[in-house]
Amino acid sequence: MESGLVTTPFGRRPMTLGMLASQVSSKNIKTNKTVDKWKLYRALCEAKPMLAINDRALAVLNALLSFYPKNELAEEHGLVVFPSNDQLSLRSHGMAEQTIRRHIATLVDAGLLIRRDSPNGKRYARRDRSGDINEAFGFSLAPLLARADEIEHLAAEVTARKLHIQSLRERISLCRRDITKLIDFARQEDADDRWEQVYDHFRGMIDGIPRSPTSLHLQTILERLTVLREKIVKQLETRIKTEETSANPYQNERHIQNTESESISESEQLEIVETETAKTTTEREECLETSSPLAECTQAQQPEQQPDLKAFPLSLVLKACPDISAYHRAGAIETWRDLMIAAITVRTMLGISPSAYQDACTAMGAEGAAVAVACILERGASINSAGGYLRDLTARARRGEFSLGPMLMALVRQHMQAHHADQTRSYATLARG
Repeated sequence: MESGLVTTPFGRRPMTLGMLASQVSSKNIKTNKTVDKWKLYRALCEAKPMLAINDRALAVLNALLSFYPKNELAEEHGLVVFPSNDQLSLRSHGMAEQTIRRHIATLVDAGLLIRRDSPNGKRYARRDRSGDINEAFGFSLAPLLARADEIEHLAAEVTARKLHIQSLRERISLCRRDITKLIDFARQEDADDRWEQVYDHFRGMIDGIPRSPTSLHLQTILERLTVLREKIVKQLETRIKTEETSANPYQNERHIQNTESESISESEQLEIVETETAKTTTEREECLETSSPLAECTQAQQPEQQPDLKAFPLSLVLKACPDISAYHRAGAIETWRDLMIAAITVRTMLGISPSAYQDACTAMGAEGAAVAVACILERGASINSAGGYLRDLTARARRGEFSLGPMLMALVRQHMQAHHADQTRSYATLARG
């Protein structure tokens, strides 16, 4: 039982206002109040940032609680524990005696312990003839019982803050993922330097997050990222609406499994492209019939943006890119018009946007764009983004850094090498037979 008197520390340790306050508050414990000591200890572990104590001080408090004989803290059982320094060191996992004294002082200053020093400063208890403790000198756990409700409230507050910060971090992670993928998508669809500026601005916000941010800081970052994401989405939506307005309405039906109606709609699109290059197409087909060099016949009709772009016989294109023949409704490609119709079908299948294909037609001509799409189809396994690859070829063509010739000849050599390898294997098989 507690004496109810104010006690002062032994030796040179001075009496402080905090010690007095702790002893006064411990007198106001409600009658028959009890609390589970380990449940209270877990609450202390949660509330330690609010109580100005660290993990080592909690380890010492854990050891002190282990000397209390009951699981329930209650005045009727007495609230003073009196372990020796050696015993306390053993239960503190071998902590040095000086370190234990320092952390006990921290617990006393935090108002979680009260020193009940004996006249000589030793820790002990006096018992009656029946073995019950009459008076004990050591460390009183009364402040824990008196402040149990406060400690649990502080623990709940700290837990709520942690959950709030965790929620903010998760929402920031989702925003970061959305913004990163949207910018990557925009880069592939639109080769515009402004997306690089948007990405740099985004990275500036992310790199500005400190290692241990407060909830207010995280909330501010989340609001800025949310606004940035909304702006990016609006710009992309505007681009989609623009493309839908400029594109043929039949494009909206490209996923329908009706190949005949799809071929008709793509043919109508092709007529729009052919309007600008009809004369060039006619002259090229005439050159093919007379076996004349196509570059000489069409030198004046090449697109202005790419004057050095070379044209090749249709037979060479089909030899380099045989796969595209399967995408014409007749099952075979006989004219440049057939190739362009099949190229539009392949463009849709590969996910190349109408704007990317239109840009390629402007830079390379309708036939050149069709040949480029046929080459992309042939090399599909090694190309991650067909739309982004076509835009890159278009940009290089405008700068005069790209020609279809090397790409076509590389594919022809590749097919010839594969054919030669197949023949070699067949001969080897016959020889073994």
